[in-house]
Amino acid sequence: MISWSAAACGLDVGGRRRRAAALQGAALLLVASAVNADHLFVTNERAGTLTVIDTGTDAVIGTMNIGNRPRGIAAAGNRLYIAVSQWRDRPRTGREAIVAVDARKLKIVREYKAGTDPEVVTVAGARLYLSNEDAGTASIVDVASGKHLATLVVGTEPEGVTLSPEGRLAYVSCESSNTVTVIDTRAQKVVANILVDPRPRASIFSRDGKRAWVSSEIGSSISLIDPATHRVTKRLRLGGTDRPVGMALSTDEKRLYVATGRGNSILVVDPALTRVLARIPVGSRPWYIAMTPDGRKLYVANNLSNDVSVIDIATSRVVKTIRVGDGPWGIAVATRPAAP
Repeated sequence: MISWSAAACGLDVGGRRRRAAALQGAALLLVASAVNADHLFVTNERAGTLTVIDTGTDAVIGTMNIGNRPRGIAAAGNRLYIAVSQWRDRPRTGREAIVAVDARKLKIVREYKAGTDPEVVTVAGARLYLSNEDAGTASIVDVASGKHLATLVVGTEPEGVTLSPEGRLAYVSCESSNTVTVIDTRAQKVVANILVDPRPRASIFSRDGKRAWVSSEIGSSISLIDPATHRVTKRLRLGGTDRPVGMALSTDEKRLYVATGRGNSILVVDPALTRVLARIPVGSRPWYIAMTPDGRKLYVANNLSNDVSVIDIATSRVVKTIRVGDGPWGIAVATRPAAP
């Protein structure tokens, strides 16, 4: 495992040359692995760290200290954007911001101002879209200048932020108001609020942008939305302890994968929301999930068991469990960071 902390490397304060050599070797190893496979990045909210996994070997190849409470993560080229906030039940210290990380060197290269308690960030082209949970707002930020282009009032306790494939709409799931706020990204204004079941967490669009799904944790349901009319067209009620959070679509869009939180499993659901096709047991409290670009593997961040489950899509079975930091939360796959 690679660690970018002096303590983890066993370096004393005076050992500058050894520290430089260790960091150089770690960076070279990270770049070398990129030749063979994509990278998976996992934020660990309680540990305040970022874990890097080689998706070819499913081995941890790097760990980086982020600080505070890293949660939402988005990848774009060689940049990672991570939402970092303060803990509400601890002394208020540290940053509340979006930090940009060089995915090749595992180094923070920029910091963007955010509203109170930023939770999720997504990136599209030259803009960042982020939810500010305590502020009840969503921000649109210019990546190059760092300027806030708009700060919009949304529902109460916004969490998930998802853009439609063409980038025209942003869906912001708002936990306490039980709504999805729809933002027109060109006009930079709110155009609709869609009522869904209690505590919506995440949303995902079909690749043609004609369908969208929203998970409702407390409502224990998935809603299907028509983005053209901003209306819920179908609901699937789940059972037992299932509390849906993160979702992913198969590459052929014939299966919707849903993390069930307290249900400790991944559900395979018919995207038309007619039935649950299968249940795959994973670790404790699966939160967000991510699929490899080739559609062969699904990675699951298990927030309480502090690990990532690797699911083979062909067999619908967990083929490996990877130990990460304390409190894995956000998860993103980045395609082979290019060598500097």
